[in-house]
Amino acid sequence: MKIIPLDQIRQRLEGLDLLAAIEAAFVAYSEGRSIVPPVGELLLPAGEVHIKYGCITGDEHYVIKIASGFYGNPALGLPSSNGLMLLFRQATGEPVALLQDEGFLTDTRTAVAGAVAAKHLAPKEVRRIGIVGTGIQARLQLEQLRPITTCRQVLAWGRGEAQLADYRRQGEALGFAVETTQDTSEVLSACQLVVTTTPATEPLLFAEHLQPGTHITAVGSDTPHKQELDWQILQRADLVVADSRAQCLERGEIHRALSVGAILEEKMVELGEVIRGASSGRTSEEQITVADLTGVAVQDIAIASAVYGAAGSDDLP
Repeated sequence: MKIIPLDQIRQRLEGLDLLAAIEAAFVAYSEGRSIVPPVGELLLPAGEVHIKYGCITGDEHYVIKIASGFYGNPALGLPSSNGLMLLFRQATGEPVALLQDEGFLTDTRTAVAGAVAAKHLAPKEVRRIGIVGTGIQARLQLEQLRPITTCRQVLAWGRGEAQLADYRRQGEALGFAVETTQDTSEVLSACQLVVTTTPATEPLLFAEHLQPGTHITAVGSDTPHKQELDWQILQRADLVVADSRAQCLERGEIHRALSVGAILEEKMVELGEVIRGASSGRTSEEQITVADLTGVAVQDIAIASAVYGAAGSDDLP
């Protein structure tokens, strides 16, 4: 079994078309060309561990991913994310590679999925991007949005001035002009493309501040108890898009809206259906759209396979 450390993973990611790979993975999922069991989850007092696994039929490998989020770690001088990915041969079950990514591939594939959602659902004219959160995912989402939109104006929300100042520096290094706020209402009032990236368990954004033509990509709510959006936002939305119907029935913003009867299950479509044209995406600039990204194993399969394929078999330790 090959062991691919983080530094090699970062090198191999350079030049890969991850957007196309993740798009293809979502399409395969929505077409029923994958096997994705329910998410394994370990919720601890200090953090959470997710186990996602599966395969795309016809591929050479299947993948098991373990990723954790321990949100008090930065106070200890440690990253909040960690984890690894394992590749096995579908034909024999043999372990092929251990990707020692320390959570980086999970963070990256999540950000790429945000870019995919924006590509297919955001309005054509985005005057300002709203980012809710200041952590790793907030930075990566902005990085992945660069080739998707020409907009370089950003309004970022965070809970502390120090975190916001640091995020401003990171965004400016990526070529964005970043303003900051500690009032979430300003984000919905001023931005046409909004990405939420926090582990909040109570809503941060509310429908009363929602403007026509807004697209929201909700990334943070990936367990049953998390919530970043007021359920009335989904109720007002013209289009609600799930990365996975099955997962969004049990976790994420759609789950929370369904649980109070704010929307019907029939209202949601899958992102893979929108990508391949089986379901309509945004059809006017005035529509309000919401993408609920709970994280699907096909994303892990796509990025792990791409990294392993880029590395090849003859130049690995």
